[in-house]
Amino acid sequence: MTAVRITVTRTAGSVPREAGTSMLVWTDRIEGTIGGGALEWRAMHIARDMLAKGATSSDCTIPLGPDLGQCCGGAVSLTFKVVAEDEADPAGRPLWIWGAGHVGRALVAAFAPLPDFTVTWIDTAQDRFPGDLPATVMPVTSADMPRLAAHAPRDAGHLIVTYSHEIDLALCHALLTRGFAHCGLIGSATKWARFRSRLSALGHDQAAITRIACPIGDPSLGKHPQAIAIGVAAALLRPGAGVRRGKDMTG
Repeated sequence: MTAVRITVTRTAGSVPREAGTSMLVWTDRIEGTIGGGALEWRAMHIARDMLAKGATSSDCTIPLGPDLGQCCGGAVSLTFKVVAEDEADPAGRPLWIWGAGHVGRALVAAFAPLPDFTVTWIDTAQDRFPGDLPATVMPVTSADMPRLAAHAPRDAGHLIVTYSHEIDLALCHALLTRGFAHCGLIGSATKWARFRSRLSALGHDQAAITRIACPIGDPSLGKHPQAIAIGVAAALLRPGAGVRRGKDMTG
């Protein structure tokens, strides 16, 4: 089934979302958002009208005040392009989340709705995942997660939040060997000090080891799983940013 990709190409004044934001519209569903409200409803109507008429592309500029009666006062330029089903797959940055415990679930809940990321979620057994997985998340069961890590995309980001310090260490070792875009590890300062020593003994130099952020999260938000997830998400949403160290996020 084809869909229409709507992309914000240019903005002026006060607007809901920035240029580059996109969403997908099918006849029966949507994925993503360009800001919601009257603007999004208008854009969805245009997209579904295109699908009904067999059009392939269009563009328009919508003044939010005069056209839609919104108080923002800005204007948004949109492009509409019909895409095939295989082109409608999420195209965000690959993010692998290791572990389906409390923190892993909070991280997935934070990242799954964001079009900036394509989430792969890994744990050792199927029953460790919740029954209501987000449609945008790819669950992977692996009895040997470090072995799987050795085959991860080198441009992927990683968040290591498993139930086992032994698995955590083996994942750090495998990912340092494989290469990654960025990597964060749940844990305390004490845990990370021990890991640094062990990773060094495994042959990794300090420059490489320090690319792993541990602890993760924003200490001002606290240690609740959702608070950690919010801190990590905020760090990764900054342009060009990786996971930042928090302070003593135990795990």
